[in-house]
Amino acid sequence: MKSTTMCVLVVMLVGSIMGKLSPPERSYKILMLLPVSSRSHRNVFMPLAEALADRGHKIVMLTNQPKSSKHPNIEDNTHDLPYFKDENINFFENRKSPSGAFQLFETSLPTLARELYKIPLVKDLYERRKEFDVIVIDQLFNEVVYPFLHEIPFITLSTSGMEARQSSVLGNVLNPAYVPNFLEDYPRPMSLWHRLYNTFVHIGFPLYWRKWSVVPLIQKEISAQFPELPLLLDLERNVSLALLNSHFSIITPLPLLPSQVEVGAMHCRPAKPLPQELESWITGAGSSGVIYFSLGSVARSTTMPVQYRDLFIQAFRRLPQRVIWKYEEELEDVPDNVMISKWLPQQDVLAHNNVKVFITHGGLLSMQEAIYHATPLLALPLYGDQPRNSMFIKNSGLGDFLIWEELTVDIIVGALTKILIDPKYKENMLKMSEQLRDQPVPPTELAVFWTEYVIRHKGAPQLRSPAAQLSWVEFLMLDVIFLFHLAMIVLLFILRRIVRIITAKIFGRDRKMKKKYD
Repeated sequence: MKSTTMCVLVVMLVGSIMGKLSPPERSYKILMLLPVSSRSHRNVFMPLAEALADRGHKIVMLTNQPKSSKHPNIEDNTHDLPYFKDENINFFENRKSPSGAFQLFETSLPTLARELYKIPLVKDLYERRKEFDVIVIDQLFNEVVYPFLHEIPFITLSTSGMEARQSSVLGNVLNPAYVPNFLEDYPRPMSLWHRLYNTFVHIGFPLYWRKWSVVPLIQKEISAQFPELPLLLDLERNVSLALLNSHFSIITPLPLLPSQVEVGAMHCRPAKPLPQELESWITGAGSSGVIYFSLGSVARSTTMPVQYRDLFIQAFRRLPQRVIWKYEEELEDVPDNVMISKWLPQQDVLAHNNVKVFITHGGLLSMQEAIYHATPLLALPLYGDQPRNSMFIKNSGLGDFLIWEELTVDIIVGALTKILIDPKYKENMLKMSEQLRDQPVPPTELAVFWTEYVIRHKGAPQLRSPAAQLSWVEFLMLDVIFLFHLAMIVLLFILRRIVRIITAKIFGRDRKMKKKYD
């Protein structure tokens, strides 16, 4: 017991020395819930979890990903249910049916809600939930864990950045006249068509998700197990704080509430030395440089249809640059200028000054890492927010994007050559990288401060906007507008009657005078 206490004190001391934050008043217990996530979502959580653990706090995590943390203050748990596992999803197949992803959510999320609370580990955590000082949940697709949030302060970590649906829950309704939706980005200022479509998505998707389809299906399963609980959407409204994986330098600048804190690029870090073989390969490319190709942790290259894979092999054969391709299996007939690897230290590769272009799927974390390390991008979006990120890349002059169904060898070679020879892409990247890095406090430190702030202030109700408790009729002042119009109608009616009475008296008297003279 004494040795455990001493270890905690040492960790707290080290954490306080490493950062600018004051030492915590005590060791807190924090529960992090992301049962529906990907490796990239987990990669957003881990810097915060480890930073909090370094300050002596006890972190308990529940995810659907393999255990990875070895920190003594982090208890890393996985629920082992098969839903939404990275290896079970083929996004190339999903592209053939745009509605397939929605059907996946409509079937798998309610099933997960039904099965999750039968797992002994989850049941135990649920019964002990009030032991924790705060709960941090992954904002995206995790309504299944809302029962944990009843009567406990909680924080959402938005791994996908600013999201209009979640922002409106906090009382900050984003304006579709200039704020793009989660699917697409547009040139500024938006055209009439863009604003029309953007408004449709801003309104339509939350209605579909929260009112018509997914959440009602989850609610049915949760109510069957926890009939005494408030509705899921009522629990959601009690959120204390939203940590956003975004930064105004790399998205549309937005007005934020005190309960919305940008901590984008928490996972980004300075480069570490590369393994010697990899370092030699990159530097050996000479002035031609290296192209790095990775589709991230979810969209694996091995799921790429053969026709696309062959196009890239032919395109790389025509390039003078060397190519590092993250490919999860052995690959035959690869040109001599291509290195295949199942795993790569991506940030360390991107930071190398001889890496000229990053071919990416357009995931938010990959885009943030490329901006942080100032490497121009060629995006090939597959799903979710990747089309929006890819449009942002092009609109901001950070690179370009291509459409999978339109790929040819010439298009691939042409797009890469354009980015390689035009200096504006690197210049724009350097400028945005400098803007992203120019922060008074590192984003992880900021996230730690606000997490502890919510705990210190018992949920920090002072952060919450009163707008979050208003109905849409009240928020849009439709009742006030109705009463104003009603008052105007009544006033016009009264004025009309007065005018008619006055007119009748004046012209009535004139008629009487005329009759008298006649």
